[in-house]
Amino acid sequence: MERTVQAGSAGRSRAPLSTERVLGAAVALADEGGVDALSMRRIAQSLGVVPMALYKHVANKNELLDGMIDAVVREIDPPARDTDWKTAVRGRVLSARRMLLRHPWAAQVIESRIKARTTPTPAVMEYLDSMIGVFRDGGFSLDLVHHALHVMGSRLLGFSQELFEDSSRPGTDREPDPDAMPPEEMAARYPHVAALAMAVTHDADSVVGSGCDDQFEFEFALDLTLDGLERLLRTT
Repeated sequence: MERTVQAGSAGRSRAPLSTERVLGAAVALADEGGVDALSMRRIAQSLGVVPMALYKHVANKNELLDGMIDAVVREIDPPARDTDWKTAVRGRVLSARRMLLRHPWAAQVIESRIKARTTPTPAVMEYLDSMIGVFRDGGFSLDLVHHALHVMGSRLLGFSQELFEDSSRPGTDREPDPDAMPPEEMAARYPHVAALAMAVTHDADSVVGSGCDDQFEFEFALDLTLDGLERLLRTT
């Protein structure tokens, strides 16, 4: 009888399984171990249910990833009110960036799922629609908004695609290139590249590269883009 009462109490105290709980558990597991280690079995274990119970809420891995994207994108702050378009856009983009720093796996998943889908996920569409509204309220024509979205690209969602990947960064899975020329020969053949590499500040945890101050580089490019858009707006 005592076991029956305890089981009944546990059943009553456990929150019912929902899509939000499944996605929340998946996001937490991805934050902890990366999205590649994510599985329905691990999510089910973390929730104390059997894996088959999850499929009532997410049909497959792609639907799970889409839901995870929407869950984290909805963490981005809404656009600031009673301010100019430039301040509103900058603040929201940096909020998106803070979200991605909380969820390091998200940028890669957002990029891959956007490429795989004919349209972005609902939360991403809502975010983009809202950002277009900020530009339009700031006086941008539809043509200029179109150009703005192209030039900002992934930076609008808090990350940027860089020209080079640095395989020497900590945590990078890529093996060093065995055919790479020695540093002395590299410096002799490409002196300007070598000089630049020696001159930049070093930030070992940068997602841009081990020779870059990641946050500074992101904000530098963001401000440069917004300044350019502001100049274009004045001439239209």
